Amino acid sequence: MNTYFSQKVLLSEHLETSKKTQGPTKMLVRKNIVSLAQTFKLDDLDDEQPRESPDNQVACAPQIHTNCDSKEHPIALSAVNDSLLEMVESQGAVGWREVQVRVVIQRVYCLPAREGFRSQIQGNKPVCATPMVNPDPLNVRLCLLVQDAYGMFSEVQLQSLSSAEDIEQYCRRWEGKFCCLAGMKILQRTTRGRALGLFSLIDSLWPPVVPVKVPGQSQDPEMMTTNLPPPSFCYILTVQSGEIHVEVDEEEQISNLYQPPAVHGLKEILQIDGCNERCSFWAQVLYLRLQTKHSIPTNQREILLFVTDFTLQDVAHTIPKVVAVSIAASCVLSTEIIEALSAASRLIFFKDALWGNGRIICVERTVLLLQKPLLCSAAGADLSELPGPVKLDELDSATQANSICAVRGTIVGVNESTAFSWPTCDRCGNGKLELYPRDRGLLYCNQCSEVVVSPVLKMQLEVFLSCPSRSQSTVKVKLLQRTISSLLKSAASEDGSYEVRSVLGKEVGLLCCYVHSASSQPNCVGLEEIALLEAVRN
Repeated sequence: MNTYFSQKVLLSEHLETSKKTQGPTKMLVRKNIVSLAQTFKLDDLDDEQPRESPDNQVACAPQIHTNCDSKEHPIALSAVNDSLLEMVESQGAVGWREVQVRVVIQRVYCLPAREGFRSQIQGNKPVCATPMVNPDPLNVRLCLLVQDAYGMFSEVQLQSLSSAEDIEQYCRRWEGKFCCLAGMKILQRTTRGRALGLFSLIDSLWPPVVPVKVPGQSQDPEMMTTNLPPPSFCYILTVQSGEIHVEVDEEEQISNLYQPPAVHGLKEILQIDGCNERCSFWAQVLYLRLQTKHSIPTNQREILLFVTDFTLQDVAHTIPKVVAVSIAASCVLSTEIIEALSAASRLIFFKDALWGNGRIICVERTVLLLQKPLLCSAAGADLSELPGPVKLDELDSATQANSICAVRGTIVGVNESTAFSWPTCDRCGNGKLELYPRDRGLLYCNQCSEVVVSPVLKMQLEVFLSCPSRSQSTVKVKLLQRTISSLLKSAASEDGSYEVRSVLGKEVGLLCCYVHSASSQPNCVGLEEIALLEAVRN
């Protein structure tokens, strides 16, 4: 059985001994024995259990309070403990009714609310009407990773949010502060094998920076130790409706147990030998690309961010000047971050990203911020913005797919099978113009609902380059409109058409390109010219 279905039973002599040894201000935690039938609310107990009225069968939004005040919140008068495990042993899975536990908030983040609050079941009758699958893909759950005085961790899943807009505020106000948890119930007892992502974050916070208490030993400072194995399990907690659940003391000083993110430069991160290591860093985002796998829904596709920092721009050729950061669909991004990245190149703080197998991935519990956290430990990292123009690695034999590079060369061929042009609206840029019904010689824009008198001609053109840096390879580049216009500026014929062969022998570069493919057999490279984001100063 899982430990949260086990109850601690104290004999009478143990109770007497406990009363003698504990101080007068220490309240004894009541140990209730709860049967498994009562825990699961089976049908045969329905007649014995008081039924809730229909008005109480709707899940209420959980509450979060700051600056705990026992006069305002009567629950604060109950016993306060400092052990999560003792709370689980004494209160069980049905919820903490009369006690609360004091913990330190190590991390604040959002998780996708894919499953919503899990329904409570009375036999076959659901008490809550909350769906298991949330129909709104933008709905997220605010979560806390907390640690008690014994070093034990727990993930607390709080209320659902319409978006992750306030995550930066919560991180700044709550991380490192003490909070009291009450009215909790256990969703799951999870282990390393079932929650690798959660435990990679826990491992980044282990060992504790200060000695922690040891269960069953005297709590004198000399008896505390940090020579403890890392946690092997973790309780996932959630709130119960209708009660005060989380009280954060924002006015109290930062706890000594708190471990702020250790910030490193990208050069140092790329040299880490471990796998599934959490890392935090500042980086300038140069280019954003949505992975285009059409079999995957848009809201489940990965986003690639190509980033750099000061430590990569002046390194030797063995280390890339730009690295790709994968944003998994499970990583919650605020609208502020998405809009900032779509508009311009920004300096972003990546907190608790995952490094392993040569990749940096933002997964669940990774947070992206525009502002510097209140506390962060800079382990020799240079957090300054880039001093000058961004440098890209030039195309060579080491260039890999799904990277970006700079290319220069001579046009030696044109892919005529994919070359074409089409008219677009000169007002809105709509490329799907129709013939005007009243005059078949004119074009009509459905978006503007007007005739297009002066359409703008756009083109698609792929060329083959001879590149000195990769002389043995066939290099094909899909060009941007601005480059095509520059190449064909002097190649127009009298009737306004273009002879694509007129571009042969022309020099191009340096072009910023995304690498679609790079293979040795056959020896060819497929590139697409891109436009890097324009830099703005934070």
